Amino acid sequence: MSSYVILIEATPDGGYGAWAPDLPGCVALGDTFEECLAEMRAAVALHLEGMREDGLAIPLPSTRAATIDAA
Repeated sequence: MSSYVILIEATPDGGYGAWAPDLPGCVALGDTFEECLAEMRAAVALHLEGMREDGLAIPLPSTRAATIDAA
């Protein structure tokens, strides 16, 4: 099983948006961080299922993530 990095950002309207850099076009929105995360989990699963059904190669995760404290 592969693990993909997802990025979640707050949106100007107070909600959240997410995407997976290794899965172009795979995005999700939510009113809360938790909702957005749940929606993104479902989006990744659906995205990969669709790729498999279409006979497309599933990309290996290549994005790496880290967090840093700002000075």
